[in-house]
Amino acid sequence: MSAQSEAFYLDHAATTPMRSEVRAAVARCSDERLGNPSSAHAWGRRARRRLEEARVTVAEALGAPADHVFFVRGGTEANNLAVLGRVRRQMANGGGGAPLVVTSPVEHPAVLEAARQARAEGAVHGTLKMDARVLDMDALDELLDARPAVVSCMWVNNETGLRLPVEEVAVRCRSRAVPFHCDAVQALGKVPLRLAEVPVSSLAISGHKVYGPPGTGALVTGDPDALLPMHQGGGQEGGLRPGTEDVVGAVGLAEAVRLAVAEQSAEATRLATMRDEVEARLLASDDGLRVYGRELPRAPHILSLGVPGADSDTLLAALDANGVAASGGAACASGSRAPSPTLAALYPEEDAAVVRLSFGRLIRLRQAKTAAEVVADVIRRARELLIG
Repeated sequence: MSAQSEAFYLDHAATTPMRSEVRAAVARCSDERLGNPSSAHAWGRRARRRLEEARVTVAEALGAPADHVFFVRGGTEANNLAVLGRVRRQMANGGGGAPLVVTSPVEHPAVLEAARQARAEGAVHGTLKMDARVLDMDALDELLDARPAVVSCMWVNNETGLRLPVEEVAVRCRSRAVPFHCDAVQALGKVPLRLAEVPVSSLAISGHKVYGPPGTGALVTGDPDALLPMHQGGGQEGGLRPGTEDVVGAVGLAEAVRLAVAEQSAEATRLATMRDEVEARLLASDDGLRVYGRELPRAPHILSLGVPGADSDTLLAALDANGVAASGGAACASGSRAPSPTLAALYPEEDAAVVRLSFGRLIRLRQAKTAAEVVADVIRRARELLIG
């Protein structure tokens, strides 16, 4: 470990630990005598009450009706259900030719792979263009003329922190009566998120990104009948997610979402201060570094660095050895040698190692400043080796 002999967790965009309030809510629920929420006896009714209370909590935090919230097992499942489930429903209904799925080019693999699977099943996948790293709205209008089965655009990009213009995309889709899905996994708790103000058809959130239990998430939609379930079984969660509900997980998710939304404004300010401080120190230490998305609207918690000529895996291993936890981009794609679709779309001429630092509750400003020194030293030594 480095001379600082201090560990720095700068990978909050990959996952976050359960916060104490969530652990307490989970423990209280676990200690209750709960049955199957579908059972009619007292134990089952008690479980059903806890489940529906959690649903109301999530709905109120997001500004949505409670009957629009469906608990699933995470953001990936929510995105698959919203994209692939809608395409499969349209194909099952028949008529109208091959369904069209439209995505931005910087979507999370949970959306892009769902779109590719839809294409393998007979759909068409259209990708929005980027003009100067901004979504081309004229291209969106052209694709909307083709009446897509669904348009999917994430609120905040998981690799660069880029904030996409979901409000405008949502309004344009609504004006054409085209379903609009939004992956809000990285947006929740980082940017203002009130569904009463943004006309989405569906929205995905994940528990483990906001200090909630892993394996929890929700799909928010007012049109569940338009989605074909990914699984077969019982009629739980309006038939969208068959299987006995995870009541304890739902309670933990609800508490995490409630706190994330309540604290969003203050936490966003704190995170942006840390990100900007680390960014300034790193750029001052090495004028060859790139900061991806620096000139664009960004969420406050992600700093994406490009190190020309270096190797991402080597840099990440060196950072780990010096007590810094970071990612090379999307954690779910760790180990892949394929170019990042996000950076290929935003910076097609770039050829640099990528290091993503993401900030959260496990780090404070003083620690962030020290971590910046460690990161700068690791990058300096890596570049010296390359030059030498």
